[in-house]
Amino acid sequence: METGSPDDTGAAGATEAVRGEPEWTGLPPGLLRMRRLLLVVWLGLLTLAAGVLPGLFLGPFWAALALLPLALTVGGWVMLERNWRSWRYAERADDLLISRGVLWREETVVPYGRMQLVEVTSGPVERHFGLASVQLHTAAAATDATIPGLDPSEAERLRDRLTELGEARSAGL
Repeated sequence: METGSPDDTGAAGATEAVRGEPEWTGLPPGLLRMRRLLLVVWLGLLTLAAGVLPGLFLGPFWAALALLPLALTVGGWVMLERNWRSWRYAERADDLLISRGVLWREETVVPYGRMQLVEVTSGPVERHFGLASVQLHTAAAATDATIPGLDPSEAERLRDRLTELGEARSAGL
């Protein structure tokens, strides 16, 4: 591809034009760490409760009940990574794409001109892990979309960019 061509729209646009598909961005690994910690904490407590209490009151045979939440923890560990890897987003010239899902893939297209509100939220656990989510609200409630687990600086950059593009598209510029 030639540099400086009239249709050159920047690095992401140039890459998109060459490959015929958008430049996808994945989620940071902090989201995976946070979700895995929550899995271990909650299912770890359940494993202790399911194993220790029956083992103490009903006998050691009943302590085997702890194997079920332990197996769920191991399976959940793997599924959380698959789910985390499935999330990605891409900024295109006229819209934002959000793709997610392991068994059922879901791809949401949010046109910039349809965005009414772009929010950055961060709960206490997300803040502890240095994460924030971007939520997009559109005229149709069915197309509202969220990008979870972003670095706060990236979430703010994305919010500002989407707001700017949304205002420009809705004004007809």
